[in-house]
Amino acid sequence: MAFGLPDSDTQLDYDGYLQVPELTALQRLRSDPPQHDETLFIIIHQTYELWFKQILHEIDAVIALLENDEPLEAYRLMRRCIEIQRVLVAQISVLETMTPLDFLAFRDHLFPASGFQSSQFREIEFLSGLKMRGYLKNYVPGTPARARLEARLEAPSLRDAFYALLRRRGFALPDEAAGNGEADDTAQQARIDALRQIYVASKDHYDLFLLAEGLIEYDEMFVLWRMRHVQMVERVIGGRPGTGGSEGAAYLRTTLERRLFPALWALRTHLSLRGAATDRG
Repeated sequence: MAFGLPDSDTQLDYDGYLQVPELTALQRLRSDPPQHDETLFIIIHQTYELWFKQILHEIDAVIALLENDEPLEAYRLMRRCIEIQRVLVAQISVLETMTPLDFLAFRDHLFPASGFQSSQFREIEFLSGLKMRGYLKNYVPGTPARARLEARLEAPSLRDAFYALLRRRGFALPDEAAGNGEADDTAQQARIDALRQIYVASKDHYDLFLLAEGLIEYDEMFVLWRMRHVQMVERVIGGRPGTGGSEGAAYLRTTLERRLFPALWALRTHLSLRGAATDRG
């Protein structure tokens, strides 16, 4: 792949464009003497953070497209996010080539840092619709990470933008901005009813149907990533606490029930019940 010329007389090359020397200098080991697998551990997690940055970039664009009533283009970018998530899941297999003793050789040097503290991952959750204000306590007030998370909490999420689009398309839905959360049974039922109309008459709402399927797959891939993460943690450290003081695998298992789009999941049951009733005549 060729790159163009910069503004100066110096020709831009591959290393310069991608800042490869700077990038490959960022793996600074804490172990002394240096432990072989600490390099792998750092590179894997730095790569995760780069992909998290790209997912945030894409979801911001998806929200803008939904606000501009462009669900098909939004769906295209959701497909990109889903493929990135597949990469995130696959990377866990690379990390699992590290044995428990390999990790224990440098684990103590990580304290008190923890993946639990990843502000970009929390941003993805908030931006996608899983807004849990309690996590703010893990970030120091006034820091850039805390400021970004506070902004995400106040801004419309992917979930908000999706339901706002459905309202503009004429579906009877509660106003998310008015504080009708997913825990509100009446609001949740309204969402399910609207989604049922889209699925039952998918040919009439094909762009919305594709988008809904993209959103639930995006949600599903996060669940799969969480599941693989739990298994990897148990495989490497068993029942030990996490380096940041969390309960490790025990805490991670509690996150498996989280859903970004609960109504899309609940819809499946309603569609099945409807089909069973039809079969009975």
